[in-house]
Amino acid sequence: MGPLKNWDNKTWLSSQKYIKSFNRFILNQVKLNRNSRILDIGCGRGKILANLSNKLRLLNKPIGLDIENHKDKSKKIIFKKIDALSYVSKTKLTFDLILIKQTIHLLKKKQAIKLLSICKNKLSPNGKIVILSLDPKKNEIPAFQLMNKKLNISLKKDEKLFNLILKNQNKIVIKKFVFHVQILKTKYLQMIKNRYISTLLNLSNNQINNGISEIQKNYGKVLKFKDRLICFVIKNN
Repeated sequence: MGPLKNWDNKTWLSSQKYIKSFNRFILNQVKLNRNSRILDIGCGRGKILANLSNKLRLLNKPIGLDIENHKDKSKKIIFKKIDALSYVSKTKLTFDLILIKQTIHLLKKKQAIKLLSICKNKLSPNGKIVILSLDPKKNEIPAFQLMNKKLNISLKKDEKLFNLILKNQNKIVIKKFVFHVQILKTKYLQMIKNRYISTLLNLSNNQINNGISEIQKNYGKVLKFKDRLICFVIKNN
């Protein structure tokens, strides 16, 4: 699987409305202040971190990890192009928030459990790990037939990982984040062409083009749906 170069680029995920809504949700889960230290695993372009940093007036620049070094990443963060396991294992810093948004499913089960175990040891006394991923039971993302088939397979795989996480963590709270999306079909088709979600990465150009034709035929000019994320909040103790 190749790197996700387009997941937060020119989609609803990069809109100010989404970012502000998401950060309000985060601040309801974790008590943060200007002295807090934040680590984002799979930070993308760091736009969420940048907004959170501005909102809290953070004294310590948040740290963002990603395997893709985007040219237009935020200058409000300390970006590190590094494997999460490598960084978290070696750092001597502790964090009040470790954010893992729509990234955990890209890891193998053993890697994910190991990463969470190490992350837990890097939390401050009142720190929390916040994991977010597509809700496997209430997915509304518009999809063509092949995309939907692969997405359902992926979500079932994710659900097994989530059950394993629940089994391995004693103190965990489950929350839901829901964002109402309204997007022009032409823009959404461009997102599909750019393979904005991991399910699309391994599809051929022909499969993508056929899928675009299917979306074009089956949906109206404006797509309205709910982007639903399941959230796991893991406490330090």
